Amino acid sequence: MPFDDSSDLFIDQLGYEGPMARSVRDAALLLSVQAGGDARAPLSIAESGQGFAAPLERDFKGTRLGWLGDFNGYLPMEKGLLELCEKALGDFRSLGCSVEPASPDFAPERLWSSWRTLRHWMVAGSLGGAYADPHKRSQLKAEAIWEVENGLKLSASQVFEASVIRSDWYRAISKLFERFDYLLLPSAQVFPFDKNIPWPRSIEGVAMDTYHRWMEVVIPGTLSGCPVANVQAGFNANGLPMGLQIIGKHQADFAVLQLAHAYEQASRWFQRCPSPLIFGGKG
Repeated sequence: MPFDDSSDLFIDQLGYEGPMARSVRDAALLLSVQAGGDARAPLSIAESGQGFAAPLERDFKGTRLGWLGDFNGYLPMEKGLLELCEKALGDFRSLGCSVEPASPDFAPERLWSSWRTLRHWMVAGSLGGAYADPHKRSQLKAEAIWEVENGLKLSASQVFEASVIRSDWYRAISKLFERFDYLLLPSAQVFPFDKNIPWPRSIEGVAMDTYHRWMEVVIPGTLSGCPVANVQAGFNANGLPMGLQIIGKHQADFAVLQLAHAYEQASRWFQRCPSPLIFGGKG
């Protein structure tokens, strides 16, 4: 999706724009309008987004799926989360897919180091002006100030090294895609928490050393630059939802939507939402 926030158009690729929808088909239709080339976005693809409006149905018999899970125990996960996601893998198997554990030849600690450095750097660039103004600085959150101050300490060589690590990760995940057609992992490391809690300080006894460490599970997909779709995995005993990330090969966006659609039809989660009474509603 082309995007222009009147700031940097080339370097800032830590986050991506994308649709949110009730169904995969609706997301695809939205992309058919949003995606495509735009002269204002120099990194946008030239192809029209109209292809996303094509039928999503496809036979997935024999498709190879790699389950990344918690990266061999590296990522702390709230109790019951992995089990819920692994149960959802059965719906992929019902489509004729094979699901096997996947272990990339890459230390996940390097991914975290790269992402943290690049985020420091980008936030320092975007909020550096506000930080330099004493009045505006007082309006910044402590986490934003922490990001800027760490970003201002970085050298050019440190930023370059972080980008090299990211490039190494792309090479590693591309190698993994020689064995698998798609990769799967949880969408989060914790179930939804109380709105009055700024961020989880620990997960199952493992301290979170930064305000965003608890969402580290999204970094592999983001730093790869590969297309990712999040689909429903189910609900825990307290009625709290969890999802799965479907990661596809480079620029295989439509193929990711096709698998997400097939899974959606097999799981029928869009027809099995819990009663709003669980969440304190009046429904």
